[in-house]
Amino acid sequence: MSVLATVPDVDSLTAPVLLDVRWRLGRSDGREQYLAGHIPGAVFVDLEAELAAPPSAGEGRHPLPDIADLQAAARRWGVHAGDAVVAYDDNAGQAAARAWWLLRWAGVADVRILDGGLAAWRTAGLPLATGEETTEQGDVVLAAGHLATVGIDDVADVPVLLDARAAERYRGEVEPVDPRAGHIPGARSAPTASNLLPDSRFRPASELREHYAGLGAVPGADVAVYCGSGVTAAHDIAALAIAGVDAALFPGSWSQWCGDPARPAATGA
Repeated sequence: MSVLATVPDVDSLTAPVLLDVRWRLGRSDGREQYLAGHIPGAVFVDLEAELAAPPSAGEGRHPLPDIADLQAAARRWGVHAGDAVVAYDDNAGQAAARAWWLLRWAGVADVRILDGGLAAWRTAGLPLATGEETTEQGDVVLAAGHLATVGIDDVADVPVLLDARAAERYRGEVEPVDPRAGHIPGARSAPTASNLLPDSRFRPASELREHYAGLGAVPGADVAVYCGSGVTAAHDIAALAIAGVDAALFPGSWSQWCGDPARPAATGA
């Protein structure tokens, strides 16, 4: 299945379930933004409550949700067996990629990220709806493990380990959220901004393939990705999938790693 959907695809797909995943680090007004204007038919997805388990010192800021909780949420969104799902946000796919990865991990075959997000919809001159949407309860059955993950005890041994955070966080120059700065020793910097064109659409597959090959991420390589808490790492995994490269997610990411003082932190380029 394709990773991406374009704006015309939304009309050509058979009754896709549209998920509005409005979320940004440090902000909590996603629902208010959704109510003020969203793609008609889209339902709001609360990333903190529905796409993650509660944070903990041992598991990080956005642990993977329990599969039963994710199934209940997907049914609330109106997802039925066999449905196509399109997720979008207003932040270049950073949050929508989390929904894409989780649902693919849980066994939903046709999940896509709206390329360019809400901005692409607006640029096409298409209307927005306001208020809540009414959805029919879904019946989808989810099961964990359809995409690869790697745990905290094994992640540092992955031959090609990519850090999806901004380069200055990777280098340890700033750390706005977590208690320690730096990166997992051996990881290579692969900020999500490098996946994008100026209009927030993903770069073509050939460009992404060349970009990630320069980091050692080529088809057949053992690749894993992490970020601050396992959210935006999914953006790199989506870009790698477009490039034809499979990659595992380290769900706990830096928030879990740096929470253990016994684990080392590297700094610099």
